[in-house]
Amino acid sequence: MPKMKTKSALKKRFKISGSGKIMRKRSHTAHNTGFKTNSRMRRLKGYSEIPATLKKQEMRALGLR
Repeated sequence: MPKMKTKSALKKRFKISGSGKIMRKRSHTAHNTGFKTNSRMRRLKGYSEIPATLKKQEMRALGLR
């Protein structure tokens, strides 16, 4: 049986934390940031964990299990 290939698009969009969580960037931060409030931009900063309902699907696509 051949090896499973990692989906290149997901490899660029997600990263694995040290404890094994799949982290993603938050949306709405790329452009048009001039009218968004500073508190909104602070809230959108950084990474967040993907929902548990998608975890199994994303792990398989990333070739982790």
